[in-house]
Amino acid sequence: MIEIIGGLFVLAGFAGGGGVVLLVLFIRQVNQYERGLLFTMGKYSGIKQPGWRIIIPVFQKLLKVDIRVKAVDVPDQDAITKDNVSVRVNAVIYYKVASPERAILEVQDYYYAISQLAQTTMRNVMGEGTLDELLANRTEIAKRIMSIIDATSQAWGIDVVSVELKHIELPEGLKRTMAKQAEAEREKRATIINSEGEVAAADNLAKAAAIISAAPGALHLRTLNSINDISSDESNTVVFAVPVEVLQAFKAMSEFVKK
Repeated sequence: MIEIIGGLFVLAGFAGGGGVVLLVLFIRQVNQYERGLLFTMGKYSGIKQPGWRIIIPVFQKLLKVDIRVKAVDVPDQDAITKDNVSVRVNAVIYYKVASPERAILEVQDYYYAISQLAQTTMRNVMGEGTLDELLANRTEIAKRIMSIIDATSQAWGIDVVSVELKHIELPEGLKRTMAKQAEAEREKRATIINSEGEVAAADNLAKAAAIISAAPGALHLRTLNSINDISSDESNTVVFAVPVEVLQAFKAMSEFVKK
């Protein structure tokens, strides 16, 4: 018969009236995404590839290591930038075990070690730059954090795949100050654009005045044209200003006629 006890398979056969154990196999399964480290009497003796593997109890022990890419969520880290601004940053690190034997033999808990290394590295890198550099160069800072962590974790058999900064939290007072700065910058651009429009309009008016003054009767034609445009709408009231000199000229002519 075959009896299954956890990962232990016991094969026993019976012959005649008594039971005779024909074969005892101790089998451990190593999945495709795992590698097995075999220790014989406490000494490392090799890597076991995926499949069923025979392990001699008491004398041998098999430790399985997952070689898939793992994600480490780095908790919020308080840091002070180079220009003395307090920020809180969190990130996520993607890594995988490149050398199972070193991940077990060189470090006690590689998951915990990577998490602690990431936290200290993030605080150190954040303190090397200003707030503007941190906000503008997030990709470059993430790459720098990744290179530092990867250089240290190589000795542990860990390969860092990627580092991503998830969120950068600023103090509330600084947020309000930055909002005021952005608003002032927008008002500045609006004022510049408006003044540039005024300059362009003044330049065009100067050119138009020069053209009208150079042609006799052009001003009168322009005036009549403007009156015609205004008179097309009956709801408008047109007030046409007549120079005093013209009125005086009409008065003088009427007095001359009376004589």
